[in-house]
Amino acid sequence: MTVTDTTTDAPEREIDLDLMGMTCASCANRIERKLNKLPGVTAQVNYATERAHVGYGGDVSPADLVDTIKAAGYDAAPVPEPTREDAADTAAAPSRAETELASLRERLIVSALLTVPVIALAMVPAWQFTYWQWLSLTLAAPVVVWGAWPFHKAAWTNLRHGSTTMDTLVSVGVTAAFGWSVYALFWGTAGVPGLRHGFTFIASRGEGASHIYLEAAAGVTTFLLAGRYFEKRSKLKAGDALRALAEVGVKDVTVLVDGREQTIPIEQLAVGQEFVVRPGEKVATDGVVIDGASAVDQAIITGESLPVQVMPGDEVIGGTVNADGRLVVRAAAVGSDTALAQIAKLVADAQTGKAPVQRLADRVSGIFVPIVIAIAAGVLGFWLGVGGGPVLAFTAAVSVLVIACPCALGLATPTALMVGTGRGAQLGILLKGPEVLESTRRIDTICLDKTGTVTTGVMAVDRVIPADGVTQEQVLALAAAVEAGSEHPIGRAVVAESDSRGLDVPPAAGFTNLAGAGVLAQVDGAAVAVRGPRDVTAALGSSLTAAITAAQAAGGTPVIVTRDDEPVGVVVVADEVKPSSAAAIAELKKMGLTPVLLTGDNLGAAEHVARQVGIDRVIADVTPDGKIAAIADLQAEGHVVAMVGDGVNDAAALAGADLGLAMGTGTDVAIEASDLTLVRGDLWSVCDAIALSRKTLRTIKSNLFWAFAYNVAAIPVAAAGLLNPMMAGAAMALSSVFVVANSLRLRAFAPVDRRDG
Repeated sequence: MTVTDTTTDAPEREIDLDLMGMTCASCANRIERKLNKLPGVTAQVNYATERAHVGYGGDVSPADLVDTIKAAGYDAAPVPEPTREDAADTAAAPSRAETELASLRERLIVSALLTVPVIALAMVPAWQFTYWQWLSLTLAAPVVVWGAWPFHKAAWTNLRHGSTTMDTLVSVGVTAAFGWSVYALFWGTAGVPGLRHGFTFIASRGEGASHIYLEAAAGVTTFLLAGRYFEKRSKLKAGDALRALAEVGVKDVTVLVDGREQTIPIEQLAVGQEFVVRPGEKVATDGVVIDGASAVDQAIITGESLPVQVMPGDEVIGGTVNADGRLVVRAAAVGSDTALAQIAKLVADAQTGKAPVQRLADRVSGIFVPIVIAIAAGVLGFWLGVGGGPVLAFTAAVSVLVIACPCALGLATPTALMVGTGRGAQLGILLKGPEVLESTRRIDTICLDKTGTVTTGVMAVDRVIPADGVTQEQVLALAAAVEAGSEHPIGRAVVAESDSRGLDVPPAAGFTNLAGAGVLAQVDGAAVAVRGPRDVTAALGSSLTAAITAAQAAGGTPVIVTRDDEPVGVVVVADEVKPSSAAAIAELKKMGLTPVLLTGDNLGAAEHVARQVGIDRVIADVTPDGKIAAIADLQAEGHVVAMVGDGVNDAAALAGADLGLAMGTGTDVAIEASDLTLVRGDLWSVCDAIALSRKTLRTIKSNLFWAFAYNVAAIPVAAAGLLNPMMAGAAMALSSVFVVANSLRLRAFAPVDRRDG
């Protein structure tokens, strides 16, 4: 792939383009090279999805990109922004790919019906009546002309643009076989009445003018049409998961207007409007429950089969199904801002990208066709030169042309990636890009944040210890005033406790997140801070110091509330270990990973949790910068490190690790910094993500091995004259079908066995 200098023309915008006219990996490689020659453009073309993801800047416009693709002999159009109308219309109107598939099926059926008698007559001499060869010509001609027209058309288009593709090989091979047969029938001796023509799987010597290759011309065409048909059908199946996400929305929604229910099209729903979800209906869009209680099936988002109980104040996701009770929901996001739309975009982006293992295949496919044509010409000349005769020379050359198609190389990576990312989306596992797959194979150490990752993250205030002359209520009210602006689990616990006690919380101004060192705000003119023990420099006194020591020994997390740097009390919070954590960590160990608990919490609380879940190595009392340093230290020891977290203070560590995994229950910042997003909030999803990624990578590598091995082994066999062209066509078609079918096995990926959890 051509690398564009982005130091001066860095891509400023991005666009996805639908591509038309591609027939093999060489086409994709050609389009990619042409686009990347434009200034400030970086493009990735995916043959399996038939799309290009392009970054561009400067004076380059989308029209320039389309014109460049057209100049290369193909067609393109910007991918339209998905709308709810598109999703609703999908079921009613067939897609372009489905229309092409139907046309291909028609061409295949007609060609097969005409080809079967041609092959039968050629292979069974007893059925060869007096003028059988002329009937074979009559039946084969429409197959070679009309049936093979897509190959001829693409070959001619590429020839006009000075390039060659797989279609060139097929068109030249089929045309040569048919043209030789016409010559032998009309001007040679093959057309004489009573001719008997034996069939062999191996090329033989003989006088060329008495041999016809109509069964090879028609058979190769039909076999390749069959291969292309099954390949395209399989590619459609590979994208089933993504299409299911796109089509899961609803057409109409029942909104509340002045207390009355009114049904409107989903496109008219706006943020802030209240809508009703009855039992059995899908939630129209992301929102917050304001009335009612029910169980919601979130399998389409999280892959979790058990419904989740929701009540007022809980968030619900568009596309999920309300199982029983009536809900009233206030819309929080619509259209492309919904979780479902974002998930679909993440999956589509991952499928458009390329894994590092595909680079070699791209380079090979880019130069493969000209090399094959040169080899075929060399084979023809060699056999003629050594006296092998025109029959052997011609048969061997045509077989080389037909069997050497690089399609399997082009399909090896993108089809596995399509199926793997689609299956991941069904299970609530979202890959940022294909390069993540390589990281999952190499990691040997996995760092786990404690709060919200290993533990529930639903913290509760255990006790409040005030300083002398201060009441518990005053300590808690000051802490709640500051923590009201925080999204940290400790902050939410403090606010929830003050609410439950009905405290009068004063207003706060100038809220500041101290990045791993607590929070700060102005309350009634004083600087009030809520910090961990290591971040407080003021003298605490013996009673508060003893309370902190006791809390840490019991596994609690103490935070100190100060006013103008004077301690006013300690709030101790605690959370519980998730029920699934211990078993999931045991599974990570079985995968060959060493777990490390990496937390900003105190050592006592961290070790208390580590003992419960079976983690031997604990790194505690670290700031966000300290987490990055700890990961860097592990990497310096030779480890390849993954990081799992969910909070703002985990974002830098997620970005700095070799592989970052963000819990989808966490913050947007953490999710943005990660390589993998796990929609479910338990560690079993980490096991599933690593297992699926590794299996997808293994599938890609097995596909590439098969594709390379096939061409390496098949070309010499064909060149040696040991393969009939018709059999070469069948073998080539089967190689592509095999690669796609192997990728489709990923659809059956099952989550890691949870019986011990």
